[in-house]
Amino acid sequence: MLKKIIQLVLICIAGKLNAQPKTDSLMHHILDHSESIIAKRVLHDPTNYRLQIIYTQIDRNKKNIPSFKNFYFNYDPESYFNPASMVKLPLAFLSLEKLNQLQHPGLNKYTRMQFDSNYIGQKPLIKDSTSETGFPSIANFIKRAFLISENDPYNRMYQFMGQEAINYRLHKKGYGKIRITRQFMGFDEEQNRHTNPIKFLNEDGKLIFQQTSAYNSLPFDFSKQFLLGKGYLNKKDSLINEPFDFTKHNYIPLEDFQQILQSVLFPLSVPKKQRFDLQKNDRDFLLKFLSQYPSETNYPKYNDSIFYNSYVKFFFHDSTHQMPSQIRAFNKVGWAYGFLTDVSYVIDVKNNIEYMLAATIYVNQDEILNDDKYEYETIGLLLLHEVGNLVYQYEQKRERKYQPDLSEFKIKYEKRNPSDKRTTIKEVDN
Repeated sequence: MLKKIIQLVLICIAGKLNAQPKTDSLMHHILDHSESIIAKRVLHDPTNYRLQIIYTQIDRNKKNIPSFKNFYFNYDPESYFNPASMVKLPLAFLSLEKLNQLQHPGLNKYTRMQFDSNYIGQKPLIKDSTSETGFPSIANFIKRAFLISENDPYNRMYQFMGQEAINYRLHKKGYGKIRITRQFMGFDEEQNRHTNPIKFLNEDGKLIFQQTSAYNSLPFDFSKQFLLGKGYLNKKDSLINEPFDFTKHNYIPLEDFQQILQSVLFPLSVPKKQRFDLQKNDRDFLLKFLSQYPSETNYPKYNDSIFYNSYVKFFFHDSTHQMPSQIRAFNKVGWAYGFLTDVSYVIDVKNNIEYMLAATIYVNQDEILNDDKYEYETIGLLLLHEVGNLVYQYEQKRERKYQPDLSEFKIKYEKRNPSDKRTTIKEVDN
């Protein structure tokens, strides 16, 4: 009997130990080199800032095959952070996968789309002035979602996929904790379960493929609550003195984002079930727009003084607003409710460096949600830039047995057409 009690106690202790945030000594070693007062403050109290970091070392063998090793700082998959625009990453991959699996003649990422509406709050979409054709397409949605993180493209990919299929496909790939329940349209739970009817048309406007509206009748497990802060502003801007409830919001652990990005950049490095069903031209397209700058892109034509090169490159976001010439970051960022997140694959083509880095931080000192008083610039972005710089400096000194061949990631990017007199885009919802 005593033996069983001891075993039970040990199991309980092990469970508590496993529940602790994970931190590796290497991360302490790297981060301890910071001379930033802001960074020291955050790193001394990571729990208060809900800071989580995953640094992934990549080593190649003599055949250039990569292997990956993650190092963690304060990582806790049970600690909620709002993914915000990060959810656009898996939606882009799933949308291309669905197009491939439909195997319908004439249907691809460039095919014109029309969105109808048949439920409360839904909005039709017939034209897209930011695209080269003037019409919506999955390709242009992905560009807009990646280049400066526009919101409506996410909504449209969500509508194309449907709430049920999004979660089913991601769970089937092994991401069992993921929960994507919401569009960025202020919808209630029931509205988010409905998605629009969609038509795909050829260049002559003739119907190629039609998708009827969808409804997700399957339940979500909302048994675990995620409550944050001490108050929030409601839709009427009235202060509610109780924590904000994120329980039914989108939820994806940070390491899942890292694995999702890795599975597209390095598909052979993950189990087959975890990969996305993409054609080579799909992967090439994704690599290009995960790393291309708004200043290089003709369609959409963003104002590059507002949407500067490091606009969605948080690990390189400094006062210059520029990116080092030898570096490209293949990444996705998100920001909302005081959370800032970046998941990146970084290459330095001059020094033959490659690594992955993922981090999220929460900056909301007054603990009031929805008041738009978040310390993004004064704490969040400064911290992420410092972490990015410290890891990059470490990678510059790290010895590798074999130098990586990064040729597949050396992409021919667009150049702005100097004779194009179209007005640039200065305002977006993102």
